[in-house]
Amino acid sequence: MTPSDLQNRILFKDQLIIIIDKPAGIPVHAGPSGGESLEDYFGFLRFDYKETPKLAHRLDRDTSGCLVLGRNDRALRKLGKLFENGRVRKTYRAIAAGHVKDDTGIIDVPLKKIKLAKGWSMQPAKKGEDGAQEAVTHYKVLKRMDGFEHHSGACTLIELYPQTGRTHQIRVHLQSLGHPIVGDWLYGVNPTRPETFERLYLHAHAIELPLYDDRAPVRVECPFL
Repeated sequence: MTPSDLQNRILFKDQLIIIIDKPAGIPVHAGPSGGESLEDYFGFLRFDYKETPKLAHRLDRDTSGCLVLGRNDRALRKLGKLFENGRVRKTYRAIAAGHVKDDTGIIDVPLKKIKLAKGWSMQPAKKGEDGAQEAVTHYKVLKRMDGFEHHSGACTLIELYPQTGRTHQIRVHLQSLGHPIVGDWLYGVNPTRPETFERLYLHAHAIELPLYDDRAPVRVECPFL
């Protein structure tokens, strides 16, 4: 990735934060086995600052869209409190397989982490079950379709508002409705992540941060499809 590649993905920049449009297919940070990650290129986003921007939160490897970086330690501390206290409003968009029946709804399904033969996954759990974490997602159907450029079957463009921030929450919640996200290699029809695939159609569409006491919240949107 060149400096211009990443800089062209900047959606918002001020003295405290940078918000970029994260591309799908690259992890935001290196995992236990190492490998390329988006963090490798954050030095391209220093501009006139001595500090290299750092992640204020995470997006999955195959998720695209709004990713917030703090430009210094002061910003990261402030962002950390906003995320920790649930004051950041996130909006996702996804293309779910099949036609989702209800125009709006709330998915209130706890999640727990399950070990697999290779790796792990998140699975629905019962309330009060050992290891279960509360997970709530609100949703609104935007459009029901009979396919699009990269998918020939019935599908639904859906907007999602996670009330909690569990790992893989939206992916598992849509699977629990019987409508996994198109291209979801883990919670859809594929047992393992293929070497190549079109993409996971999950996108961090917008984010709203009450970053300053004397200004309106910073709200940034990122186009999807």
